[in-house]
Amino acid sequence: MPQVAIIGAGVMGETLLSGLIRAGRRVDDLMVGEKRAERAAELEERYGVTVVGNAEAAEKADTVVLVVKPQDMDDALKEIASHVRPGQLVVSLAAGITTAFLEARLPEGVAVVRVMPNTPALVDEGMAAISRGSHCDEDHLVEAESLVGSVGKVIRVPERQQDAVTAISGSGPAYIFFVVEAMIEAGVHLGLPRATAYELVVQTMVGSAKLLRETGEHPTVLREQVTSPAGTTAAAIRELEDHKVRAAFLTALEAARDRSRALAEGS
Repeated sequence: MPQVAIIGAGVMGETLLSGLIRAGRRVDDLMVGEKRAERAAELEERYGVTVVGNAEAAEKADTVVLVVKPQDMDDALKEIASHVRPGQLVVSLAAGITTAFLEARLPEGVAVVRVMPNTPALVDEGMAAISRGSHCDEDHLVEAESLVGSVGKVIRVPERQQDAVTAISGSGPAYIFFVVEAMIEAGVHLGLPRATAYELVVQTMVGSAKLLRETGEHPTVLREQVTSPAGTTAAAIRELEDHKVRAAFLTALEAARDRSRALAEGS
């Protein structure tokens, strides 16, 4: 099993670490690059994993996973560049950081993979999209899939689609939470206790998502099954259409895509 180093021990870094351990990776095959002594001690105690400096982690590992903020990526790459080698795999989980950006700052021949994860990885229900760099072969892609697949689902996409992926699944949980929040507030407005509204909305959301995934039905079919002619659901859907909610979602996701492009261009 390849030696894996996770550089960046924030929430997503720890999520990936714990997911890999639950998925059966031996702790001896994992290490973490972390500068903060207090955080390093916490991870060592919690997982029994070896915590070292970023440079040492990059030098010893077969695969280096960079889980740092986009604005910190340049510094992280400068720190590890002289310690990685051709054939080694570097996986980036930073939004907006392109494979070209990574390759320009790493030695020639280092394989890079760009990943767009999302926060449901925290409960092993993440959705990640991965894209290969110019030196990445099938084995590298399989290894990247294995890593991020420990905390959810993974798909391969051409890198030109990553801005759209960011808009859909990267930012997607926030849209879902926004809708849940609005439905809970509506429940309170309609006279329900907040705790009751919360339970009704959250379980409805969970059940609906499970129904989509397990039946494989198109959402239009499932929506029509709930929508009786001239019924309560039809009345609600008509209001949503009158307020152009569908068009608002399209506009919002276009804005997210455009912002992702701007971040990738450094603006």
